[in-house]
Amino acid sequence: MIQFLRGGNYSMKQKSYYEYLNFNNANLFTIICLPEINKKFPVVIFRCPYVDNTINQTEEEVIEFIEQFAKCYLDNGYAVIYQHCRGTGKSSGDCIPYINEREDGLFLQEWIRKQSFYNGELFLVGGSYLSSVHLLTYPFASDIKGAVLEIQDSNRYNCNYRNGFYKISLHGNWYVSMYKKKSLLNKNFNDDSYKMLPLIDFSKKVFNESVEDFDKTLLSPDKNDVFWDSKLGGIDTKNALINANIPILLTTGFYDIYTGGIFYMWNSLDKNTKSKSALVVHAYDHDGSSYNQDIVFENGTIYEQFGTYQVKWLNYIKGKQECPFELNKVNYYRLFENKWAYEDFKNGNKSKKIKLGDKSISYVYDPLNPASFKGGLSCNFGGAKYQEKPNIRKDIITIYTKPFSKDTFIKGKMKAKLNVSSSCEDTCFYMRISLKTEQGDYGLRDDINKISNFNNNYKVNDKIDIEFNFDEHAFLVKKGQSLRIDISSSAYPLYVSHTNQKGLFCLIKESKKALNTVNLSDSYLIVYYE
Repeated sequence: MIQFLRGGNYSMKQKSYYEYLNFNNANLFTIICLPEINKKFPVVIFRCPYVDNTINQTEEEVIEFIEQFAKCYLDNGYAVIYQHCRGTGKSSGDCIPYINEREDGLFLQEWIRKQSFYNGELFLVGGSYLSSVHLLTYPFASDIKGAVLEIQDSNRYNCNYRNGFYKISLHGNWYVSMYKKKSLLNKNFNDDSYKMLPLIDFSKKVFNESVEDFDKTLLSPDKNDVFWDSKLGGIDTKNALINANIPILLTTGFYDIYTGGIFYMWNSLDKNTKSKSALVVHAYDHDGSSYNQDIVFENGTIYEQFGTYQVKWLNYIKGKQECPFELNKVNYYRLFENKWAYEDFKNGNKSKKIKLGDKSISYVYDPLNPASFKGGLSCNFGGAKYQEKPNIRKDIITIYTKPFSKDTFIKGKMKAKLNVSSSCEDTCFYMRISLKTEQGDYGLRDDINKISNFNNNYKVNDKIDIEFNFDEHAFLVKKGQSLRIDISSSAYPLYVSHTNQKGLFCLIKESKKALNTVNLSDSYLIVYYE
């Protein structure tokens, strides 16, 4: 028999209830689920902003759902604390991404330490923004014994930019949906909002108010801008895991929105922390499943390979079972070879330079009519998709490599060089790599860059080399298959379109057309393989 008492429900074997914790002018809705009553437990903390569906539910209905979510933890002897982030779900206050999460998270940890069920051990678990809220509480207190931090880059610049290009389909659209999500209901936002010029007017026109962190983000497209070493720019999480000295499970996917950043986080770990930690890389996108992906890989999810891996990781830390992963290694899925491997993930020990052609191709790039591509790959939402047929637009150059003469497993960070020229003082070039299969051309990687990143005093129509570096990948090219390379000057709405004007992009008031040329004979792709 379940009775609802003092903001919660109690059963003979399990105790669940809720509290509204008042802190900094907000009531933070917090659910407490305990395996049993009158005992002490290690505590697993979740803090989540994606709880809008609970607004019209009763607290008891929310508790019932969280109990099911937390069942595996409870069955293994962990208490679960699940809090709605400020300004989301049943918590009051304003939701302003990142701004209050450090203080709110530290407050929750202190509150837990005062509870009778707390046994002296805290574990931080979450994915995506649910991981950011934990990273923001660094340096970790001595009672934090381990963490599962999934699919989230700790470097805020990477979340917003790629080589100075604002990521609309990652942070841009997400920020609009998150900002004051309960208190600012009428936002003047549509699919073309990120085309406005100058873009610095975005917050005033979309939110009807200036938003300091958003505006400063737009004003700081260079990763070396001092903004990225400020609180608003994410300095609290930038190097949060270095010298963390706790077992940390990092996860990503080869088509996650943060693949490259998470590999960088892993490679940047200090020796001591890394020795007790693991990185796991599945075959899919930010969702972690095959849902909405064009290819289903056998055993390609972490759950298929490792089961309830989050709880297993915590049990390993507590000495209750063997570690489910290879420690100090990258546990990753080898696409199209369809198996898992466990190793230090490095570039393949062999390399191949693939020449892109023997002629020069020019096209007109119009920022008001940008090209688009299917799938966000490893930099934006959307994962991997089969690509459109080639030559559907005059401003996209499509090249196929010669068929591979044998099975070749490509691993690591591909890179490329384009030799280009332009009729404008600055413009950009975009590259997308795909695998040609019988079913279609399957997206692999993309990158974007601009002339001014290599020569800020470029003279029109001069030839210049532009470099591209693609995030880590691991995939098999079978004998007879080819790689497809698409070259353009835009990829909207993945990235803000370059205006073909020199200067700080968000302050430019008008765009113009550019005649861009790619000299294929002096351009190439480099792949690393085993």
